[in-house]
Amino acid sequence: MAETLISPGVLARENDQSFITQQPVNVGAAIIGPTVKGPVEVPTIVTSYSDYQNKFGTTFLSASNVYTYFTSIAAFNYFNNGGDTLLVARVASGSFTPATSTNIGNYRLATTGSATANSASLATAIGPTIFTGSFSVNGISINLTGSTLPANTATAIYATSGSTFALSVATASLVFNASRSIAPYSASWQYITSSAVVTPGAESITFNTLASQIGTDFASDTLNAYYYIISGSTTYFSGATNASALVLQTLSEGTIMNSSSSLDASGSLASGSSDNIRFTIQNSDKTAGTFSLIVRQGNDNTNDQIILETWTNLSMDSTAPNYVARVIGTQVKAYSTADNQVTITGDYPNASRYVRVSSVATPTPLYFDNTGIAKSSFTGSIPTNESGSFTGANGNLFGAGAKYYSDIQTGATNTQGLLSSSYDNMIDLLSNQDDYRFNVLITPGLFASEAPLGSSQVTTAINNTQNRGDNIYVVDLVPYNTNISTVTAQANAKNTSYAATYWPWVQTIDPDSSQNVWVPASTLVAGVYAYNDNVSEPWFAPAGINRGGLGTVIRSEKKLTQANRDTLYTNKINPIATFPGTGVVVYGQKTLQTKASALDRVNVRRLLISLKSYISQVANNLVFEQNSIATRNQFLSQVNPYLESVQQRQGLYAFKVIMDASNNTPDVIDRNQMVGQIYLQPTKTAEFIYLDFNILPTGATFPA
Repeated sequence: MAETLISPGVLARENDQSFITQQPVNVGAAIIGPTVKGPVEVPTIVTSYSDYQNKFGTTFLSASNVYTYFTSIAAFNYFNNGGDTLLVARVASGSFTPATSTNIGNYRLATTGSATANSASLATAIGPTIFTGSFSVNGISINLTGSTLPANTATAIYATSGSTFALSVATASLVFNASRSIAPYSASWQYITSSAVVTPGAESITFNTLASQIGTDFASDTLNAYYYIISGSTTYFSGATNASALVLQTLSEGTIMNSSSSLDASGSLASGSSDNIRFTIQNSDKTAGTFSLIVRQGNDNTNDQIILETWTNLSMDSTAPNYVARVIGTQVKAYSTADNQVTITGDYPNASRYVRVSSVATPTPLYFDNTGIAKSSFTGSIPTNESGSFTGANGNLFGAGAKYYSDIQTGATNTQGLLSSSYDNMIDLLSNQDDYRFNVLITPGLFASEAPLGSSQVTTAINNTQNRGDNIYVVDLVPYNTNISTVTAQANAKNTSYAATYWPWVQTIDPDSSQNVWVPASTLVAGVYAYNDNVSEPWFAPAGINRGGLGTVIRSEKKLTQANRDTLYTNKINPIATFPGTGVVVYGQKTLQTKASALDRVNVRRLLISLKSYISQVANNLVFEQNSIATRNQFLSQVNPYLESVQQRQGLYAFKVIMDASNNTPDVIDRNQMVGQIYLQPTKTAEFIYLDFNILPTGATFPA
């Protein structure tokens, strides 16, 4: 159809004005603090409190007492009040490392032949290997650890921990080397078969006799164990090379991840807990070249397994799509102080929430031959069916004299067992606006009043927040049991609209231990912000009875009088007040800005953060586009509708956006610049309500 009329007629044209305005990217809060487990100094997003518990844990024991970090309590309250995403940056004192899986064995084929040839061929194929684990003789448990191989290493064959000691091949024997001689056994070697112990040059002794001869004294001795071939036979041995066929590492770090210990009769690990994990290899199939990996909770047992993840149809074939490293992931994330970044090593992203593949010692590239049959040289490399645990992690949660809850007072030298310097790296890292986005930052456990408790760290966090310009920092100024004059002095030493502070401390119920504990205000204020945003908008005041209620708080450290609240608010401190019949309420919304302006209120600062965030997202899409009227109109077509919606939602009284030839003159364009000017009249909150009750005489006329 013609787009213009030449002769008289009617032209019906369509103007599509129904384009959906792009919505701003939603970002949540960020928290820096210690946790029970999880990756150290690798900020991680969680989307619910159960997700937080799985990744970062809950309670821990210190000096026989149960504690919960402020981080966990803050996370619970944040999600309980409607928060949707939380960026958790775990900090720790000292060196923390992941735990490594115990040996994962594989299949090895012993060929038919003479004793010498058979032993030699196996030794050539897999090498001599030391057995570690435990061995029970008539109820007496003997612990075994790897040490030096005997002189005759050519015949050593490996048996995995957990293998059955009742020999599947009658011609094989298990050899022990005692770490010390116990009478009447002066010889250094004993050959233990399924029915007897034979000491060279001595008579055969049954297990029962051995148990009585050894006694309980021998039960704690350290022994070395080896499988030896005595005569030839065709069989499969459950075993592995010196290195595990497959090595796993936990994503979480710290000694809490060590689950390696002896099994009891039910198949439980003595050191297994809800915070660590164990694993099971099952469905091992040499013909198909596949196996399954089950990640289990550390405190389960054989008959009552708690399965966290199941990975089926895994392969050791590095060319296959189901290659175990490719499916589960191999990446290691670590903070680099030199680059102030989290560096990533490893080829495959981690799909598992709990483990990564550290190494594959026996890969089987192109497992099948041209006829589709598994190559015999590879069939022995598939992991065998077995269960294992994790060991070797370093890093303890707490040190001597750790201070928790209300014990963190003036003069304390640590906060929750940490030095304040432990926070430095993560405060620096979260200054990176490109990699980490959030609208609220909290650091419960750091206090501005004293150096050992974080004064320099709080200052750095405030400076970083101002430089970012896209979030507000909720500051804790003082530890527990501090007077009002000290609090006001600390507040007056700060001057920024990008931070706000609340006081006093409050007592709340720890969701994990059910104890009543004292926490600094920031622990709960992030939840207040989340609730405010959930029921209204960021530019509403996160305060007052409607949106500032602290439902989980039992009582505040000090019950503030009207005079107390006046003193605090005059000095830029938002009071946490207690009202009969209402409870404990956030009753202020000032920022720490000293100069009186619209930005001395939290709701206006958060309005500006929201607007700048969205409009910057729009502008990012225009970088390197043509500096033309069309491009400028594209910007206006997205920004104006958004600001109109904010105005309709009571965020603005009025606004105006200018991006045209008046501020994009030829000289501006020649400098490769595009200029936009945005004028805003933010709405103000009614914080001081005056009600005049006028008493009039009878018959007086009321004012119009």
